[in-house]
Amino acid sequence: MKVELEADKCVASGQCVLAATDVFDQDDDGIAILLEEQPPAEQLDDVREAVAVCPAAAIRLVDR
Repeated sequence: MKVELEADKCVASGQCVLAATDVFDQDDDGIAILLEEQPPAEQLDDVREAVAVCPAAAIRLVDR
């Protein structure tokens, strides 16, 4: 699975960071940063949570 982040859609809520700390971070303006494009299987539940709680729908999890 691959994580896609559309940073230009990000509203800096930080929900992705709270859901998946090892996969997302935030820059100085609060905009999400993708740390791990292909997270290990044990982190996929956290990434799915981040996708679900993103208020801007800026995160996708896609099959590769």
